[in-house]
Amino acid sequence: MLLLKRDTRTYRTNHPLWVLRLRNVIILAFFLPVFVSTVKAQQLPIITQYMFHQMAFNPAYAGRGGGICINGLLREQWMGFKDNEGNKIAPETIFLTIDAPIKFLHGALGGSIMSDRVGFFQNIGVKVGYAFRADLGPGEFSAGIQLDLMNYRIDFAKFDEAHIIDPGDPVFLELTEKSDLTVDADLGLYYEVPGKYYIGLSAAQLFQSKAKNTYQQQRRTFYLTGGYNFVIPNHPIWELKPSALILYDGGAFTFSIATLLSYKKKFYGGLEYRFQDAVAILVGAYIKSFRVGISYDVNTSALSRYNSGSLEVSLGYCFKIRVEKFRKRYKNTRFL
Repeated sequence: MLLLKRDTRTYRTNHPLWVLRLRNVIILAFFLPVFVSTVKAQQLPIITQYMFHQMAFNPAYAGRGGGICINGLLREQWMGFKDNEGNKIAPETIFLTIDAPIKFLHGALGGSIMSDRVGFFQNIGVKVGYAFRADLGPGEFSAGIQLDLMNYRIDFAKFDEAHIIDPGDPVFLELTEKSDLTVDADLGLYYEVPGKYYIGLSAAQLFQSKAKNTYQQQRRTFYLTGGYNFVIPNHPIWELKPSALILYDGGAFTFSIATLLSYKKKFYGGLEYRFQDAVAILVGAYIKSFRVGISYDVNTSALSRYNSGSLEVSLGYCFKIRVEKFRKRYKNTRFL
């Protein structure tokens, strides 16, 4: 049995919870008495700037940027968290997503690549998907599906008595590096009224694939997200953007609530609260077609004594390919 756990991804509560009301348009009212009898760690990484990286967990989001959009994120979680020998064992997540609308496919294509490292464990995933899009009422509805390839790798040679409760555990006897490749799928739904509100629902790792060599099994994980854009009356250059993300994997439950204040659609800043885990500050700016954002988490759990917080750097770029239309020329036989 391993001592190393991603504790902020493990939650237990026995209180009814409700999360966010988005003005009069969408209401995310949940009265969820969640009783968790056994603590189970979530496998998928949690990010603070989720509102800018919805492609990472919902394939139906593809094409929402209106052009070819590339987004990347680096998350250093629990900075300064080390084991007794000084090894860096804090989680580190890096991912890159790309998506674009494809008119003749009546939808959009998207994909991502992710590296998630926790101590001596490293997961590298590649996803490729398609989203069907159609007008619905005042907004646009989309449904997406994607293929999920995940490579798990564990270096058992780096474990010693400081990391293992039972030295006789047969898992650690070989002391070699092991890896697995699993295949799974994700589904998603998304509805957005541009400039007003959005709501999305997705499910990741539907088949809960098993990794035999590294002794892991993926957990089916559900995401529910929503957001609203509120233009401040008499001050249209200011916008208030509340949003929420709820995550549940059948054993662990968490949610994040964030509010961003935008100025002239160029600068933004705000706060976020993640249930039983952290409070974060977010700032960012748009420079033409580029976006850059930074967030810093302050832990509210007992782990705050052992680390100096979590840092995220987020980058985004969207562009459209414009094809010049040449004016047709006609020849007159009189001038040949």
